[in-house]
Amino acid sequence: MTRAGGAAALGGLMLAAALTFGASTLYVPAVALLLLAVVAVVWVALAAAGASLDRRGGPHSVEEEHPWPLTLEWRRGVVRPPGGELVEPLLERPLPVGGRTARRVRVEVRFERRGRRTLESPRLVLRDPLGLARRELTAPAIELIVLPRVEPVLAPGGGGGGVIGRMAHPLAASAEVEPDALRPYRPGTPAARIHWPSVARTGEVLERRLVADADALPLVVLDPRRPPTEDALDRALRAAASLCVHLARAGGCVLMLPGDRRASEIDPHLHAWPPLHIRLALVEADDRAPVPGRVERSGALFWVAAGAGTPPPGLARAAAAERYLVTPVPTGPVAASFVVAGCAGRPIGRQSRVAA
Repeated sequence: MTRAGGAAALGGLMLAAALTFGASTLYVPAVALLLLAVVAVVWVALAAAGASLDRRGGPHSVEEEHPWPLTLEWRRGVVRPPGGELVEPLLERPLPVGGRTARRVRVEVRFERRGRRTLESPRLVLRDPLGLARRELTAPAIELIVLPRVEPVLAPGGGGGGVIGRMAHPLAASAEVEPDALRPYRPGTPAARIHWPSVARTGEVLERRLVADADALPLVVLDPRRPPTEDALDRALRAAASLCVHLARAGGCVLMLPGDRRASEIDPHLHAWPPLHIRLALVEADDRAPVPGRVERSGALFWVAAGAGTPPPGLARAAAAERYLVTPVPTGPVAASFVVAGCAGRPIGRQSRVAA
């Protein structure tokens, strides 16, 4: 039974007692309780009639610690509500609802950790000052992906100048490479790479994609297995995301995620990056290991591992002139070449290659 129903029942009993026993002193409180219950129920019902609650969020994905806009808006019903509150799980405390309060609230929310988030439904609670009657309105829940944060790639001393430039080798323009396929023209491509027959036939500017292009790009491989803590896995994912973005902007790179049979190329304009960023946000520690037999290539290799251990065999066999093991866990006395997102990138030389 609701509080309004309880008050009405009590008023009815008092009225029945007054009529039965002739107790005139009970008439006034009995009628007062009955009227109070009826007025509270009708007032709250009219306030809820036609009222609505709307919640609009920002994009479907946002990086860790980046502001995410959230708008809450409620529309008044037939009459002004007697009171109540707006309960939003993302806010520290409920917002009072009354005749003079704002009907639209804009806030910025920040999320600490990556992953899939389901934002619980907000509630608009309408009630009378005595709490006798109550109505609730809700808005749908929101699904959101929190992405690993992209951080600077720095030298061990804290400086960042030239670190990526030294690691991201430009593509070698060699006459011995063979055309592999055609792709849309990218600004800055030499005229010798433009496929002029296609231009003459279709009017669309295409360029030749050479076999050596993908093999010469830096490769980032993610190994999420056996992290000592959840924070270690998060740092490894931030390091992988940061390396991909900075290497891609320096000329392009490729990324191999757990379970992939083929690496995904990321162009300097980051057109292919958003879906890969989302996949990084959803990586778990029990995901499958990368395929080490597919990392033999001429471009620089960055093996990002969430756990400790010796370099994997695929890293030791890689044909790349530069190989790095990037991990949040200390791996030995070898000095770090760079640091990123709480992880250290250490070169794997010939001695480590033989030992593996």
